Amino acid sequence: MDLEELVAVQHGVVSRAQALAAGLTPSRLRWLVASGRWQRVHAHTFATFTGPLPFAAQVWAAILRVGDGAAASHRTAAHLGGLCDDPGPVIHVTAPVSRHVRGKIDGVRVHYAHRLPLTRHPVAMPPRTRVDDTVLDLVDVAPHPSDVEGWVTAACQRRLTTPERLADALARRKKIRWRPMVEAMLADVADGAQSPLELRHLRRVERAHGLPAGCRQRRVAGNRVIWIDVDYPDHHLRVELDGRIGHADEGRFRDRRRDNSATVDGHATLRYGHADVFGDPCGVAAEQARVLRARGWPGRPRSCGPACGVP
Repeated sequence: MDLEELVAVQHGVVSRAQALAAGLTPSRLRWLVASGRWQRVHAHTFATFTGPLPFAAQVWAAILRVGDGAAASHRTAAHLGGLCDDPGPVIHVTAPVSRHVRGKIDGVRVHYAHRLPLTRHPVAMPPRTRVDDTVLDLVDVAPHPSDVEGWVTAACQRRLTTPERLADALARRKKIRWRPMVEAMLADVADGAQSPLELRHLRRVERAHGLPAGCRQRRVAGNRVIWIDVDYPDHHLRVELDGRIGHADEGRFRDRRRDNSATVDGHATLRYGHADVFGDPCGVAAEQARVLRARGWPGRPRSCGPACGVP
């Protein structure tokens, strides 16, 4: 690959070794930088243009600076792969454990991994870890359980992977933080819970208070196909969990149309948001239990603890 092709693939970024291998002399390289035609990004790493570096060029520069076998990882790989919208303040790069990067690289966080050849995506550019391994890398450094929930559910909700694939990747890891929690989460996500809000409802509202098991993400076909967050078909009750911020007009219209359709069909609809499910799960459970019992559920809810107000 000649220099022009290499620069095109690497979003305008090249290493000193690559430039010399492509035929540039050291003196020519120094002149390109001194004249302002190229700019130095990191040690022995250059952008072949002036001005700010786009994100992909920043990633390439970090990878080339770290060296052979390196790949974008963690939040950087997540952003490149569509797992998150915000790339964060630094570029994350993982290197093989056989490589030691000397000195600090501005704006770059270097990680090391034994299994990098196995977790690296075979074709993606810039080089990065596979989606499943990216999720697990982020889980491993997550400071709080809510962060773990966020990464796992986002990957499945955005259709980037499946609970089964994540479980396979998890089984291949000898050590990882939050393993028991992730294993339990993957089982719940496989059952249809697709967001932290839905997971919270499943665990802290339904299971914790002995409510009947709802059918999650149920597809209902008619004049229009609709999806029910939690359906209790035997009791004609539907629960909608609204995790959207701002609740756009289109979303309000779609929700109203769905609720109106449910009313015509004889279903009751209860709607909850983050403040309800996270702030007062016992209150949500009590309300659901009253409606379920009014609609024929023969069971009784149970208290989840000393401070629980569910009878």
